Amino acid sequence: MIREMHLNAFLSSVGHHQAAWRLPESDPLANTDVKHFQHLARVAERGRLDSLFLADHPGLWGDISRQPAAALEPTVLLTVMAAVTKHIGLIATASTTYNEPFNLARRFASVDHVSGGRVGWNIVTTATLIAARNFGLDELPPHRDRYARADEFVGLARKLWDSWEDDAILADKESGIWGDNNRLHPAAHDGTYFSVAGPLDVARSPQGYPLLVQAGSSEDGRDFAARHADAVFTVQKTLEEAQAFYADLKKRAAQFGRDPETVTILPGIVPTIGATQGEAEAADAELGSLIKPEHAIKQLVSILQVSADELRLDEELPAHITTDRHIEGAQGRYALVVGLARRERLTVRQLIGRLGAGRGHLTIAGTPEQVADTMQHWFENAAADGFNIMSPVLPSGLEGFVDHVVPILQARGLFRTEYSGKTLRDHYGAARPANQYVDELG
Repeated sequence: MIREMHLNAFLSSVGHHQAAWRLPESDPLANTDVKHFQHLARVAERGRLDSLFLADHPGLWGDISRQPAAALEPTVLLTVMAAVTKHIGLIATASTTYNEPFNLARRFASVDHVSGGRVGWNIVTTATLIAARNFGLDELPPHRDRYARADEFVGLARKLWDSWEDDAILADKESGIWGDNNRLHPAAHDGTYFSVAGPLDVARSPQGYPLLVQAGSSEDGRDFAARHADAVFTVQKTLEEAQAFYADLKKRAAQFGRDPETVTILPGIVPTIGATQGEAEAADAELGSLIKPEHAIKQLVSILQVSADELRLDEELPAHITTDRHIEGAQGRYALVVGLARRERLTVRQLIGRLGAGRGHLTIAGTPEQVADTMQHWFENAAADGFNIMSPVLPSGLEGFVDHVVPILQARGLFRTEYSGKTLRDHYGAARPANQYVDELG
């Protein structure tokens, strides 16, 4: 069987570049415009992409002056995109730190039914104090505790999704029996973090479980992904870093008794596409010129967990900010940003410019052929199973990718020309999970 890429469209308001909303073409109110997201979903499906993805954060970032900040709850938004598409997968982020397993399992099972088996869950532990204070906490829970809670959360969600056997609904009008109570299985879970009776009040969904996605790069995050994830979104700036992460995660998956080939690794790529390289670079430079340093500094402060007065725009990061410095926030993102700054000896001004588009992801400004060449090189050299497409400007960036890069990948035999399956698990080659209770009962 010929190995093909998996491609996910990461949708972010009017684009991943923090200044995209300031372009003449951009609608600064698109972040709450359902029609905008429906259009993006149709474009991604026209390109035969595996899936589209919505990030989420259960709290408003403190400064709304920098860029569009209001966001619709992603599982709700998935339902309106499901209504205008037939094939593409629909992935939403939800936190295990600030949700309860029963409600979240119910929500994803419902969307899986609504979409005909096309939903995925990007599992996050949420690493900000902003979110913690919205849920009655004065401090951010420790990193390891967040992952321990997440591990129990996912195991319990699986119990709830399995609490109905596939054939529990009889709908026998003649006998007057709608369902078989013997084919229900209460979770009866009493653990460290959760106590849930169950069963779920939603029948087992088309996929059994949603596709499980994870994006952590810390040691705990990598182990969690290797144990649970069907797909992994990752931030890798260079081929060598991507190869190291790829090999490490596949090895960890095998150590947890999983087939490494069933774990799909998708580095983010931020492509600025032009008819010529000069045209692409000019578009990239225009976006860079629209960044306001005083706003970008606030984002950097959040990542580095330092005070703003410690940073000088035209100097490198202070010496005490090192890659091995311990923080309780997003450890993988912190290490990536500091590593980039140190490796290339960037000033703070240069660093915020580099982070403006992709927040540390691979960025490329070039022709469709150059973008396709880079993707193929990573794909064929054990660095990626596909990519998380992060268009700097939306919708034009995604339209350009679908209309000009995807056909090149298809012509090279690297990407599908038609959908062959019905569910998101089909697109990623992930098997439908067996029901754990049926297996236990033989």
